[in-house]
Amino acid sequence: MAKKTVSRKALKAFVRKHAQEYLRQDNVTSIGIGYKIRKKKKTKDLCVQFTVGRKIAKLEGLEKLEGVDEKPLPPFVEIEGVKVPTDVLERSFDATLRVVGLEAKLQAASPRKVAVDPIVPGVSIGHEDISAGTAGCVVYDAVNGAPYVLSNWHVLSGEDGKIGDPIVQPGKHDDNRVKRNTVGRLVRSHLGVAGDCAVAAVEHRQLCPDILDLDVAVQRIGEPDLGDRVVKSGRTTAVTYGIVQRTDVIARLHYGNKVGNKEIGCFEIGPDPRRPAGRGEISMGGDSGSAWLAVDRRPTDVMVGLHFAGEVGDAPEHALACYAPSVFEKLGIRPTAPEEVIVEPEAGPGYAADFVGTPILAPTPDTREVREDLLDVRGRTVFHYTHFSLAMSQAHRFARWVAWNIDGGSIRRLSRSGIRFRKDPNLPARTQIGNELYRNNPLDRGHLARRADLVWGTLAEARRANVDSFFYTNITPQHEAFNQSRASGIWGELENAIFDDVDLEDLRVSVMGGPIFSDHDPVYRGIALPQQFWKAIYFREAGRQEITVRGYVLTQADLLNRLEVLELPEFSVFEVPVTQISEMTGLALFSGAAAAAARGRRRRREAVEVVETRLVSSIREIVR
Repeated sequence: MAKKTVSRKALKAFVRKHAQEYLRQDNVTSIGIGYKIRKKKKTKDLCVQFTVGRKIAKLEGLEKLEGVDEKPLPPFVEIEGVKVPTDVLERSFDATLRVVGLEAKLQAASPRKVAVDPIVPGVSIGHEDISAGTAGCVVYDAVNGAPYVLSNWHVLSGEDGKIGDPIVQPGKHDDNRVKRNTVGRLVRSHLGVAGDCAVAAVEHRQLCPDILDLDVAVQRIGEPDLGDRVVKSGRTTAVTYGIVQRTDVIARLHYGNKVGNKEIGCFEIGPDPRRPAGRGEISMGGDSGSAWLAVDRRPTDVMVGLHFAGEVGDAPEHALACYAPSVFEKLGIRPTAPEEVIVEPEAGPGYAADFVGTPILAPTPDTREVREDLLDVRGRTVFHYTHFSLAMSQAHRFARWVAWNIDGGSIRRLSRSGIRFRKDPNLPARTQIGNELYRNNPLDRGHLARRADLVWGTLAEARRANVDSFFYTNITPQHEAFNQSRASGIWGELENAIFDDVDLEDLRVSVMGGPIFSDHDPVYRGIALPQQFWKAIYFREAGRQEITVRGYVLTQADLLNRLEVLELPEFSVFEVPVTQISEMTGLALFSGAAAAAARGRRRRREAVEVVETRLVSSIREIVR
């Protein structure tokens, strides 16, 4: 019998839910996800990994922590009824900027530690009162396109820093002529779960985006996975390579007496044995602020992390990095200047109105409020992707609607491995909600148009649709309970459930859906979270001329009100007339009046089929 396993998503949820509980213990320094270590060798089994300042003893199979009041860490945790093993690794973290005497002597003449013009990523930089860190990369303001240097909060700000403070290059430790070396000012900073990060404007010198000794500029951002190879260029250890060995880590670090302990969301990097670092160190004091780039044989232009800490004492060599998407969203920055945005070719023809035989037009605004809220980019309010199209809300920065086609006869089984969520480069970054909303909480990045619905057609079409489905324009926040076993995936499986008892004409279906915005939606991290979603499913049954339409509304209000508690109560799905969805959304939707649709009427309020509104209280009624 196959061994029962737990999904990566469930592991992440466990870490998010229990991080603070474990980090209250003084000796526990972090909790994250990694591969189980047995007999000093890495296995292929995912586990929950704890790190502690010092292992004291083993007692009856438990890792005993120092101190009378410390609780022992368990050899396993139970997740979804499965006993998941744990690891306890000995290591502590340090985000300070201390520079030891030996290191200073070895690199006293380093070109990374002198004044340079233009300033290039990889050289020494810092707040006027802070020793020295690293200029990570050149970034741009997401609103006005102003260029900045990206580094850490503890490099450009520190506990006494304030917006507008002078920034020097090189850092004060490398050259104490502060007035002479002042190059700009602190613009923005953040210290918290989203990262240890800050940006500075350079006013007295030029900027070059090419990272020192890597000869590549950051053009894109992404998220790393276990086993990914990465590289950074830092002030102290220069170019070093590593391998991602723990993800979804929440680490506790001490940032001085005024700030105290802070929990930082991050991932962990260990040495790459194929490319060992000089003196065995992939990072040292002064490397803080370096950009970690993804490696595909050679360094790429994809930044995945911002280095902010490393090991202390005799702990195994490793580094910690904030997730790049979280940092960029938190600071309101982008990797490319507005005039340098890489515009990708339009993915495809998008939603096809005549896909099921009778024209079923995409939603159109039915109120002035909705019409004026639609995002307009160069005269366009509808944006097309492979097999789907959508319109964006300016106020909410989520799609107002998405319309897509499903060809059940040519669906392909493609993996999502290696595909990252990212913003659509054809639209302004500030008009889209990215990963800043989804980090370290129970919100999932929920697809409006399901990935599985879109991967059909030729292999090239299916592959492109697979990638297109991960643009944040197609994503809205949905509580993770929707997709976990207790919820049975009911929302995403509506189409499948309906078609179990229906003989579809040519296996073709058209679907529309989106959030229902309300003034009462709860605000989380400054973003209003939709409490309800709608979906309309259009199809023709074999042997029939008329189009059948089914409309549904799902509410997740109870779940969103329990974000902090992390409880998983039941949600509710209603089957409703499509005309009612139109009233709730302010969108004109095809309601089943085939003759009117064929004549191309824009207003389609006549309902041919009126489905009695009812609460679907039994899972069996929708998903079998």
